[in-house]
Amino acid sequence: MARKPPDVKVLHGHRVISGSELRATFVEQDDGDDNPVRLRRRILHGVVLVLLVGMLVAAIVVALAIMNGQIKLPAAAERSKAAVSACPAATYDYTPPKKITLNVYNSTGRPGLARTVADALAARKFAVSAVGNKALTYRGAVLIVSGAAGQSAAFSVQRNVPGSNYIQDTRTDASVDVILTDDFKGLARPELVDQTPGRLTCPRESTPTPKPTAPHTGG
Repeated sequence: MARKPPDVKVLHGHRVISGSELRATFVEQDDGDDNPVRLRRRILHGVVLVLLVGMLVAAIVVALAIMNGQIKLPAAAERSKAAVSACPAATYDYTPPKKITLNVYNSTGRPGLARTVADALAARKFAVSAVGNKALTYRGAVLIVSGAAGQSAAFSVQRNVPGSNYIQDTRTDASVDVILTDDFKGLARPELVDQTPGRLTCPRESTPTPKPTAPHTGG
């Protein structure tokens, strides 16, 4: 009598579960809205989605606020503070004119203006060195320019030139440039020059940049 072929689904007396049966079992367990695992996954996905949308909205609001100037970045605030503090905060005594070396430049279309002013300053005992023309990328008050070593001298020059503004450059000596612009009205009367201690007056706008001196034409 022929032997019955062994059942491949039984191993050592235990039934072997096939892959298709195993998948079907897990699908049945996952089905249904009341499945705890499925519910937790839905909640997690919802929370992540809400957070992503919130971050996107916040980024758009912040970007619009920065563009409109309602929010200032720290770097921008530091640059603004640096620009304000560029004007020296020290108080200077009035330096006698004979101790000050001047260069007088004309940035206007009025020929001979630098020479006329230079002669007037020389009459007040200022030591005039150079007289000429200088192009200037700034239209406004008369400019007084010096390095750090010439700030005290620049203060005294400003007291003689009403309406002037001071800017600092990189020179290392104590010389002072007087750059006459279209707003120049004249020097203060010698007897009315204020010689009490005070501070330099600087431009409120962005710092003007003098261009290289043009060939001497008499100013």
